[in-house]
Amino acid sequence: MKRKLAAGVLAYFVLALCACRAQEASHIAVAGRDVAVWRPLGTAPAVGNPLILFSHGFGGCNTQSVFLMQALAKAGYLVLAPNHRDARCGSARHKSDGIHKPEAPFSDAEKWSDATYRDRHDDMEAVLNAVLAAKSFEGIPVDASRVGIAGHSLGGYTVLGLVGGWASWKDPRIKAALALSPHCSPFVAKGDLGTMDVPMMYQGGTRDLGESPLVGKPGGAYDKTTKPKFYVEFAGAGHFAWTNLNRRYQTSIEAYGVAFFDAYLKGETKRLSQLMDSGRPNDVSDLRAAR
Repeated sequence: MKRKLAAGVLAYFVLALCACRAQEASHIAVAGRDVAVWRPLGTAPAVGNPLILFSHGFGGCNTQSVFLMQALAKAGYLVLAPNHRDARCGSARHKSDGIHKPEAPFSDAEKWSDATYRDRHDDMEAVLNAVLAAKSFEGIPVDASRVGIAGHSLGGYTVLGLVGGWASWKDPRIKAALALSPHCSPFVAKGDLGTMDVPMMYQGGTRDLGESPLVGKPGGAYDKTTKPKFYVEFAGAGHFAWTNLNRRYQTSIEAYGVAFFDAYLKGETKRLSQLMDSGRPNDVSDLRAAR
């Protein structure tokens, strides 16, 4: 387990370096947090742009999934991604903290509670509160009725908590959620997945042996989640498929993720219906929808 954790952290170090060299985000302090920003392309709608918040994985950073953030911005979303306390790139505060140990063992779901990684909840809420209070961000109008959230790994845990996986975390302003290889075992074991009342898309991979099986198995996170819900499992994808480290699945990850948010934050359902109802492409091993 220690070797696996060390390998994961090392991979995220490489990931951070790749992100710092390749990413096109701007970095702004929002509510005291170091936030990466991708501005929406095109003309802003009269009601304002929809907003997506992104939560990175354990030991990752807010620029770990640049390709997806860019795809969302290209589709007209304002994307904000704060660095959490365990981030490995960004401000000096994060870099000087050293390698963070997990607050609770990832292998022991019973030791997790709504107090575990509460700082992540606080980060997302602080950024969302600041943006919605201003009704705009850096001159970009924001539509408070169209807020989505996405996250990878421990960021997926953050996502599930904020849409009701932990009742005390729930934020009703969030209208759609995308969980990418999420750490979901605490919610499967003792959370409130059945009370989540927002559209949910899970993405996983057949080689993501630590997290995806808990999403797709009978009685797992997908089964416990209320409708509307979707699950896309990519054939051969490992845990880092949703980061800058792996380009193989990026086009498909973007396609399903953007189509999902377009359906539930813009009311544009055609593309999601096409993707979910036309059968599995070669890189998808499992495709489920319950509307």
